[in-house]
Amino acid sequence: MKFVRYAFALVILFLCAKCKTTTEPGQAEQTKEWLTYEGQADMPKVVLISGDEEYRSEEALSQLAKILSSRHGFNCTVLFAQDPAMPGIVNPNFVRNIPGTEALDTADLMVIFTRFRALPDQQMQYIDNYLKSGKPVIGMRTATHAFNFSAADSTSSWTHYGNGYDGEDEWKGGFGRLVLGEKWISHHGNHKHQSTRGVVATGAEGHPILKGIGEGEIWGPTDVYGVRLPLPGDSQPIVLGQVINREGEYTEDDVLYGMRFTDNEVAGDEVEKDKEGNEKTITKNDPMMPVAWIKSYQIPGGQPGKVFATTMGAATDLLTEGTRRMMVNSVFWSLGLPVPEKANVDTVGVYQPSQFGFHDDQYWLDKNLSVKSLQ
Repeated sequence: MKFVRYAFALVILFLCAKCKTTTEPGQAEQTKEWLTYEGQADMPKVVLISGDEEYRSEEALSQLAKILSSRHGFNCTVLFAQDPAMPGIVNPNFVRNIPGTEALDTADLMVIFTRFRALPDQQMQYIDNYLKSGKPVIGMRTATHAFNFSAADSTSSWTHYGNGYDGEDEWKGGFGRLVLGEKWISHHGNHKHQSTRGVVATGAEGHPILKGIGEGEIWGPTDVYGVRLPLPGDSQPIVLGQVINREGEYTEDDVLYGMRFTDNEVAGDEVEKDKEGNEKTITKNDPMMPVAWIKSYQIPGGQPGKVFATTMGAATDLLTEGTRRMMVNSVFWSLGLPVPEKANVDTVGVYQPSQFGFHDDQYWLDKNLSVKSLQ
């Protein structure tokens, strides 16, 4: 009996070790600036870059990394926005620093979920090197406008990555347009009032990214983003975003703002005003906007690679099993690995994501959210 108890204890210790985060060389334990999740030695390395002010990418990518590592054996590193004066403390409002991008030197896949970042040259160089290698990229939600450089950043070597870059060359529209297929355009759905139901795009039936996902199982409380149709080059829509009306009461302090997976009322025509005050009728679901697509990319001077892009992926979107499965499947697909028939996408640990929304600088100072607390 004693032997059985001893063996059981060893098993528990082994499982805990598999899920633990480790400290990279140069990281003091008390000031952990990024998280590393150990998977299997023969599995690819995935670097997930968070850094947005609105959709809680720091929570979404931490959970996604846990699932990829614990459920499927991938080796994952998660990076976070931080003020250099407060290392180890997540501050999504600080747009000029995401330490750890050197991890891309040995990455097999980059997952990016940033918004309007203006990173220093050295950090951008690692991203540019990765893209020139032609390795795969997954872009989530605000990654369509992952970078932006203002007039104050005129000395940066990377202004062409910015969402606002308007040069007459391949980089017009920045990283979002050239690499992912679209830059920031608009909120197509009514923000905080209309959710997104995923509908399989014509011609995408049976695509590996959709394995194990039933009709209507992709959903998120974030609204559909507008994109320009058709998407450029060889882009292939995989999932279209059906705009769904909120059926219950709007609740400001509810994590889903009153929207629910069970909402089924499809949005109809709506009258909106443009910037000049002129009224126009918008048909929200005809045509439906792509919310997930695949394409190839090749930046100047680089090798060709492939992309999975989705305008979904906020931390609260990942409460939905079908949405999580789409993201996990996309990792397998991007790396050229067989996609499981029905991937295990059970959340790891307690997953209670924050609602999406902007917060002022004082909020983040008071929250004092450590990187270590997200492990």
